[in-house]
Amino acid sequence: MIRKLTDTQVRKAKPKRDGKSIKLSDGGGLYLYVRPNGKYWRYDYRFANKRKTLSIAPYPEVSLKEARTMHEEARALLTRNIDPSDHKQKLSQTLAVNQIDSFEKITREWIAHNVDGWSEKHTQRTVSYLERDVFPWIGNMGIKEVDTQSIIKAMQRIENRGAGDAARRVKQVVSHIYKYAITMGKAKRNSASDIDNNVILKPRIKKHFAAITEPLLVGQLLRDIDAYAGSYIVKCALQLSALVMLRPGELRGAEWSEIDLEQGMWTIPIKRMKAPIHVKKANLSVHYVPLSLQVIEVFEELQSLTGRYKFVFPSARGASRQMSENAIRVALRTMGYENGTMTPHGFRGMASSLLNERG
Repeated sequence: MIRKLTDTQVRKAKPKRDGKSIKLSDGGGLYLYVRPNGKYWRYDYRFANKRKTLSIAPYPEVSLKEARTMHEEARALLTRNIDPSDHKQKLSQTLAVNQIDSFEKITREWIAHNVDGWSEKHTQRTVSYLERDVFPWIGNMGIKEVDTQSIIKAMQRIENRGAGDAARRVKQVVSHIYKYAITMGKAKRNSASDIDNNVILKPRIKKHFAAITEPLLVGQLLRDIDAYAGSYIVKCALQLSALVMLRPGELRGAEWSEIDLEQGMWTIPIKRMKAPIHVKKANLSVHYVPLSLQVIEVFEELQSLTGRYKFVFPSARGASRQMSENAIRVALRTMGYENGTMTPHGFRGMASSLLNERG
């Protein structure tokens, strides 16, 4: 096809002196329609034995080169028996729907609807997964347009960076989003419901927190704790870890107001325990920890050091905060116990194994 126009001709084109519009042909049905109020690229063609015109775009928003590219794309549609004008209209309608009900927009609505029932940590983790691993790929797509393969690709990208568990959580989150969208009439089916994690992801290897369970080695660990030469407060936390069998976070967050040494009872509000979010927020129940004589003795020693503070185990950086989650872990490393041998969580596993063996 021979092209006729130049950039200079297009730039200098003006309507007739009497104000009437003119057409400057570029070939193949493409022309510049010059009017007193502006210039517009148009394409005249025939479809189903009817003469039709495609309004491509105004000039100079679309240059001569860009108009020719769009013209070729329209001609290619004709060869496939697709009407370029209808095709453009459908694309515009799809774009409008996507902007109204994009995956990201519906997801933000879902978050706002549920956030009051979530913990701050869960909210941050969920939003982080979505913003990092989902929105960049399918966020701008209409929620009805997102297919199963798009979700699978997002999951596999996550797994490829070594986060298989995160990929599984993302699939679960996306499934919840679609349940919300279907309920609200924004989608007709759950695009994540047919995904089988076992088919598209590598087998899940369960990892338990490392724990010492051999009685002789447990004895050595307790002797090493008694001989620990670091912070006395951390030493007490290590001793209590082996005696009260609580999760590390529950132990580190201990407050003196929870502990009754005379009655030998530690009363922990349910909001500090592992429980469903709605139960924790209601905070209507408590967890009781009876204190042995050994535990009471440790608390009495600690009371002289930290009894004037809120937390039993205050942070080394300031008494207004609880001890760092890494304090006990670092102490174990200092004593020579590697992460694959013993962890702060491992004290619960250690106690469970030994007690179960004793029937």
